Amino acid sequence: MSCDNEFHWTSAACTDVGPVRSRNEDAWLALPRRGLWAVADGMGGHAFGDLASRAVVDALAALPPPAGMADFIASAREGLVQVNATLRTDAAARHVPVMGSTVVALLACGRETACLWAGDSRIYLYRQGRLQQLTRDHSQAEELRARGADAAAAVASPNMITRAVGAADMIEFDVAPCAARDGDVFLLCSDGLSNPVDEIAMTRVLAGGDCTQAAQELIALALANGGRDNVTAVVVRAEDLSADRTMLNPAL
Repeated sequence: MSCDNEFHWTSAACTDVGPVRSRNEDAWLALPRRGLWAVADGMGGHAFGDLASRAVVDALAALPPPAGMADFIASAREGLVQVNATLRTDAAARHVPVMGSTVVALLACGRETACLWAGDSRIYLYRQGRLQQLTRDHSQAEELRARGADAAAAVASPNMITRAVGAADMIEFDVAPCAARDGDVFLLCSDGLSNPVDEIAMTRVLAGGDCTQAAQELIALALANGGRDNVTAVVVRAEDLSADRTMLNPAL
């Protein structure tokens, strides 16, 4: 098996430092011809978060061409495990506690896609008028929800992330597979977007199907809604090359 593309992929990315931070610790990757997109969010309040997030996306960009989806996932994991070790070594050499970053990546191979992540950066899927969050945050608030805490208690708790590249000597990544369909629109974003912009607004913006316009509008919404963090959006659209173009696209 190979990752010969059965879809035409288009994408666009947009990022903003936000109104408070002096530097942007988010990093992104958009390689539609290779079926690879990512967002990394350097850990706020920790030293060298921008270097950590850049190391994450650089490692993904350097992945060799995969033989199939299983190979793609394994290669991405291996590359990020190596980044984790490097960041641990660099933090010790710089005498800082942590150099860390979240990561969320979308991998496309043939008709398959997969989400791979650690931390609270997210991937959403817009399909046939509905929005679905494909990832689940590695955070204290999400752990409370999983244990049955009500929404108010989860929101009120300090929402520290519980997993990130560089945060500990060992790192685990969650993976969620998904079969792509014609007209699917994926959104990868940092929490600088998902915190101030609700899913109703995301759905409205993604329904237009224009990756560039959607990415720009989502960033503007995050800032207009009082977002104070770095904010990044990568919008990805799938077009099935074998689909009957005489029919209306059901995703819109």
